[in-house]
Amino acid sequence: MGEDLMKSHLKPGTFGFAGLLAASVALYAGAAAAEYKGLPRTFIWNPGVVSLVDTSSFKKEGPYRIGFSNASQADLWLVTFAQGVQWQVANRKDLIEKFIITDANSDPAKQISDIQDLVNQDIDLLIVNPATADALNPILGRVMRQGIPVVTVARRVEDDENFVSFVTASDAALARTCAAWMAEKLEGKGKIVLLPGLAGSSPAEARLAAAKEVFAQFPQIEVIDTQYTGWSPANGKQVMSAIIQRAGKEINGVWADSGLQASGSVEAFQSAGFTAEQIPPHTGGDMNGMYKAALKNGFPFCGADYTPSMGITAVDVALDVLQGAAVPKQVDVNFQVVVSEGDETTSVKADVPLKDYVAADKPDDFIMGHGMGPDYDPKTFKAEYPQ
Repeated sequence: MGEDLMKSHLKPGTFGFAGLLAASVALYAGAAAAEYKGLPRTFIWNPGVVSLVDTSSFKKEGPYRIGFSNASQADLWLVTFAQGVQWQVANRKDLIEKFIITDANSDPAKQISDIQDLVNQDIDLLIVNPATADALNPILGRVMRQGIPVVTVARRVEDDENFVSFVTASDAALARTCAAWMAEKLEGKGKIVLLPGLAGSSPAEARLAAAKEVFAQFPQIEVIDTQYTGWSPANGKQVMSAIIQRAGKEINGVWADSGLQASGSVEAFQSAGFTAEQIPPHTGGDMNGMYKAALKNGFPFCGADYTPSMGITAVDVALDVLQGAAVPKQVDVNFQVVVSEGDETTSVKADVPLKDYVAADKPDDFIMGHGMGPDYDPKTFKAEYPQ
């Protein structure tokens, strides 16, 4: 039962909040008796306190009109995420009369205008992936005050009052896990580079802060450079190429919050003449090409996907809100920890070994953790959802 729980999406209606709590207690009560000597689990995961939100005031009869304001489809993760939203709306079209999608093209001002347009179309609920945390805060507050519930997904805004529920895969857990692995793999000493994603976005900032908290526990680990990459393989390669010119083989590890830019980092080391054995340990999930590169070249690797299936869960949460079911203020979608063979550390063990996780039959740009089944192909994807 514990294994099934860990593999499931943490979403309302699956077990119920009390059931999840009881199952979690049972899971840990049945743990092996061997002594654990790694970093405290409470420090790595730091789940905080998740409250349940009473949504009875938003309850109404369906079918529903739902608006989806997406920040952009500027990278492969965002494309997969948006397709997951459409896929689940098509699955739940018995409850959805109309689903309206807008794309802000990474422009917060356009997204604010998009949201106002959606509100003017008499939507019952707004799902939003904010372009930035600060710019979208005021408009979402106004939407909520108009009585339209807001479900944020992937990225959140600052004020908890400006949304009902936030659907994510814990940025802190992802970042702390990979940072703890890196620190322990380097035996607590060395020079590392940090490659966060998009400056100003809540996932990138939360992950960077969490990773720094871990590395601060290891005084002999020196962060020699931190560069935002916009979650771009090309930017990852360009940034790391410049750092390699300055630091070269002094670089002992690269912490990246996604395989998107991490794959570019690996290419930079290869272009600089590093052999497979000379490429330093890397972190970063999401992108199949990163998993392939780690397996092919054999450098130490730890990855955890920021699973785009959270878009699927966001649709389910939205429908729960409109049906008056209590929902968690924050819904964390499960992710798998993937570690290369022989590279597990005291604190970080693999949920799935690297060799078993790579999608050998999928292209390098395929995004993992999509949740849409084995036949999903982003290039041929089509969903018949109510428009």
